Amino acid sequence: MAPSRALIFLGPPGAGKGTQAKLAAQKYGLAHLSTGDMFRDAIRRGTPLGKKVQPILASGALVPDELVMGMVEERLTQSDCARGFIFDGFPRTLPQAAQLDALLDAKGYGNPLVIEFCVSPEKLLRRLAGRWSCPLCGTIYNEFNAPPKIAGVCDRDGAALAQRPDDRFEVVKDRLAAYERQTLPLSDYYRRRGVLEVIDAGQAVEEVGRQLDSVLRCADGADGRL
Repeated sequence: MAPSRALIFLGPPGAGKGTQAKLAAQKYGLAHLSTGDMFRDAIRRGTPLGKKVQPILASGALVPDELVMGMVEERLTQSDCARGFIFDGFPRTLPQAAQLDALLDAKGYGNPLVIEFCVSPEKLLRRLAGRWSCPLCGTIYNEFNAPPKIAGVCDRDGAALAQRPDDRFEVVKDRLAAYERQTLPLSDYYRRRGVLEVIDAGQAVEEVGRQLDSVLRCADGADGRL
């Protein structure tokens, strides 16, 4: 029997692809894969690749593609991937996409199903630059669409809210610009291959989930495997 189809979730920071990946993985019994999780797991287990990656990550440098792909290949051998898996935010570049295609083909997965979560730049800025969290209980607020009752104060425990350094307006703009330069070309790559589906991720979480379910049901009906 052929392996289940690989899913790839693409989208800029703040598009909600991580949230939807976790929900879909739980709902459909799929493995939720992110390179960050793979790195941490390989380091924790002390694998040869994990030992190579640990000092690179500790230095703050980028992990070379050959090590990233080695990590991905190793991760796909684990039992929880047997029913299928979702790549969350990976691949990030065209060379990684080409290498992942070759890996999936070699392992019998065939073409992936790629879901792009699209949100307007204005809405992304509001989602990210408006995000604040409570350092005590971890509750997350957004000053534009989910503000606390008292500005700057947590509703639950009264603690002063804090903003992550990478959620500051100037940093958010740089993060989105980097995504457009490096990762957005993947949309064209997968569109030309006929494996791209686009979702309006500017809606509420529940509505985005309904769109995703519709796409996955169509894909399941088309080839009988998710």
